[in-house]
Amino acid sequence: MRTIEVSEITQAIKEMCIQANHFLSEDMKKLFNQSADIEKSPLGKQIFDQLKENLQIAGEDMIPICQDTGMAVIFMKIGQEVHFQGGSLKDAINEGVRQGYTEGYLRKSVVRDPLERENTKDNTPAVIHYEITEGDKVDITVAPKGFGSENMSRVFMLKPADGIEGVKNAILTAVKDAGPNACPPMVVGVGIGGTFEKCALMAKHALTRDLDDESQKPDTQWVRNLEQEMLEKINRLGIGPGGLGGTVTAMAVNIETYPTHIAGLPLAVNICCHVNRHAHRTI
Repeated sequence: MRTIEVSEITQAIKEMCIQANHFLSEDMKKLFNQSADIEKSPLGKQIFDQLKENLQIAGEDMIPICQDTGMAVIFMKIGQEVHFQGGSLKDAINEGVRQGYTEGYLRKSVVRDPLERENTKDNTPAVIHYEITEGDKVDITVAPKGFGSENMSRVFMLKPADGIEGVKNAILTAVKDAGPNACPPMVVGVGIGGTFEKCALMAKHALTRDLDDESQKPDTQWVRNLEQEMLEKINRLGIGPGGLGGTVTAMAVNIETYPTHIAGLPLAVNICCHVNRHAHRTI
């Protein structure tokens, strides 16, 4: 059994909130530059150049890469041989978010009640997803989610008979309906299978996938093929950078799947803007 002080979690979350809001992750930086190089529209290239300048200024002057610094979404993969001490893990996570957003001078966008709309003034609480895994490590992903793109999310409860063509049509429908509102060029997260809530969680988690990780299981090759096909079809929509037209509407399509019921084919689409903020750390 390994003991971890919850104060260590707080410090990590604080640093990751600041990091994710000021710097692109290395995989996103590489993907962004590759996408800028293949954009064919002159106006699209101009938009990419402006986005590059914004990212440079943000990094040099420690200014958030977007004014919407998001609602903190935290994925916690906790080894079953880990014991936390020093207080509540949930409180420690939220304290890390509070410190990150206040000390990092990040915009506080969370309201205490969805209808009364009183701001919590420290961007807490976070949305926390826990998963118990083997081992004695704690794997943390912090993904601040802006709501320009979040509001473009969709869940489709497809029928099994809709099949792969129904899946493709649903993904394209979500992206077309989002149009410029999701701040393209975008990353598209897709969850297929499970239940109503499971597919939505997979779509959100898919956005955090390390895009440099090309490892594939043989039985998921169809997923990789579908990702590539949907990326090509989305980029033929012509929405383009900033929604002003071009050949790069999406930089990546990330799909996660899970077994489902014989009577259903749940599918969720969660779109993220061009920065697709996420930071990852293992303790």
